[in-house]
Amino acid sequence: MKVLESGVAELFAKPDPYEFREWVHKNKSQAMTDKLMTEQEAVAKFVADGDSLGTELYGTVRAPISLTREIIRQGKKHLRVAGQGITEIDFLLAADLVDTLDITYVAWEVYGISSILRRAVESGRVKTADWSNGAMAWRFKAAAMGVPFIPVSSMLGTDTFKYSAAKMVECPFTGQKVCLLPALFLDIGLIHVHRADKYGNCQIDGISGFAHELSRASKKLIVSAEKIIDTDEIKKYPEHTIIPYYLVDAVVHAPFGSHPGEMCYLYWRDEEHLKTFLEESKDPIKTKAYLDKYVYGVKNQDEYIKLIGMDRLKKLQSMIGGR
Repeated sequence: MKVLESGVAELFAKPDPYEFREWVHKNKSQAMTDKLMTEQEAVAKFVADGDSLGTELYGTVRAPISLTREIIRQGKKHLRVAGQGITEIDFLLAADLVDTLDITYVAWEVYGISSILRRAVESGRVKTADWSNGAMAWRFKAAAMGVPFIPVSSMLGTDTFKYSAAKMVECPFTGQKVCLLPALFLDIGLIHVHRADKYGNCQIDGISGFAHELSRASKKLIVSAEKIIDTDEIKKYPEHTIIPYYLVDAVVHAPFGSHPGEMCYLYWRDEEHLKTFLEESKDPIKTKAYLDKYVYGVKNQDEYIKLIGMDRLKKLQSMIGGR
């Protein structure tokens, strides 16, 4: 195909489906074994310095925050991060653990752009490549399909294309312009789900986001779950199992694992906590104080829940019925 134009950003991950497939065949067991672990065990075993890491879903929705806090506590460095998140990516940036960022947005909706992101990018400490929300999901889809790229019409004629690592080509069938998005293969994926069994069969209520794609684009996958249920319960509704056990490497029981974000049908996001964090993040000293209190100052998710307080968390649960 004739390349007509290329985005100016660096391609941080090689879109090689053959290398990915070979790694999975050599290193990933498809045995149905008990994968229940603590956060500490899962992160220590499966997350390494320099990994390409992806999170799912977006904003503050079903965010894998408990796992992110553990990655920060263990100080995993030089991460190449991709995702549509806000909170978890801000946390990793604030802890200075990120080298590159495939980004859709790190904006707090009506509250504006993250000061943490601004400091990290404007200082030149973190390199970025821009993608639309759809483009990021499609890059994971290409990886899940086992192909090196996927053709779309999105992003053409925009600055998002200009500052991406995509390519515009001439379609060999029609002669029209097409945008090629490189597949995004990950070393490690993090996904928070509603329910899972001990083997890693995972179910999600409400919006499924791109859990299907990211789980299949990850060499290693850690899932955290609000509830751990029996496999017989999983089997009653097999159509709800978006992530099958053989894709999963570790299962972590994490009630309120998305807090201060929300969990569809279970609890609402903690607006007060999020607003306070966003305001304090304007000051690097206050940002560090936040991490010291809510990340480094607790050993695990159980201690975090005690710090936040069950009264507050129950209030967030009660807000779901009134929406």
